[in-house]
Amino acid sequence: MQYMNLGLSGLKVSRVAIGSWLTYGSSVHKEETGACIRAALDQGVILVDTADIYAKGAAESVLGEVLQGVRRQDVVLASKAFWPMSDNPNDRGLSRKHLFESVHASLGRLRTDYIDLYQCHRYDHDTPVDETVRAMGDLISQGKILYWGVSCWRAEQILDACRLADQLGVPRPISNQPPYSLLSRGIEQEVIPLCEREGVGQIVWSPLAQGVLTGKYSGGNRPSGTRGADEQRNMFMGDHLADEVLDRVDKMVEIAGDLGTTPARLALAWALRLDNVVSVIVGATRPDQVADNVAAAELSLEGDVLAALDALFPGPEDLPEM
Repeated sequence: MQYMNLGLSGLKVSRVAIGSWLTYGSSVHKEETGACIRAALDQGVILVDTADIYAKGAAESVLGEVLQGVRRQDVVLASKAFWPMSDNPNDRGLSRKHLFESVHASLGRLRTDYIDLYQCHRYDHDTPVDETVRAMGDLISQGKILYWGVSCWRAEQILDACRLADQLGVPRPISNQPPYSLLSRGIEQEVIPLCEREGVGQIVWSPLAQGVLTGKYSGGNRPSGTRGADEQRNMFMGDHLADEVLDRVDKMVEIAGDLGTTPARLALAWALRLDNVVSVIVGATRPDQVADNVAAAELSLEGDVLAALDALFPGPEDLPEM
């Protein structure tokens, strides 16, 4: 496994991270979750990403359980807050009240005294940014979180947070967590250039386009047990299962075959080709998937391969409104 500093911080994270959206605490049983986490740790994965909203707290809870017995310093735990956790009008957003209460709830579920990286899961148009920045600074001062970041923020929003942090004398955000894959390249246009200048690293989610880039849906098939066949879990897949998209993915599968690698490794290595993409989050549901994904960190792509992938999946496009 390779490791990189996250943003301009001293925090090192694995280039492949393991995530828990739509998997742990919901579609994947505790025993399988434990097997995947152990496989990831055994292969050098140290960044474990979750959020309070994932399965309404169940993802954090099962991770807290399966990580018992693992030395706390051997794991970089990342969680997030923003989405409503109840009907309480204050139990959502990035207000000082919600962030403090959310951190305490996450600490309890994760069975830990601190969260390494705490992220604003979306931008909150109803809370002044300086309130959020101050709250993050205070949480760091109290030792409840060590670093903070954002997720799916636009370039100008990230810049605003950085400037306010400097003015208020609190730590800047060190990371952004956006979607990024061959099928979703919007951050290349404005977000990555801004983050390179400001020292903010990308931890990207859905680098396999929710499994589409593994080639498992070749020919429009939706194998039983996959996310594409699950009407509850495939609601976020959008047009990724369109025939035109799957035809291009089939050509990408051929490129992977010519290289003697798997489509998943190829897609992950492509995302990791950019220095600003510090880590890719994978949603492994089986230990063998973890092994395949981890191998992507060692795969270097030549210029002709990158050109062929660019021709198949041109970008960047404008980042959609979040």
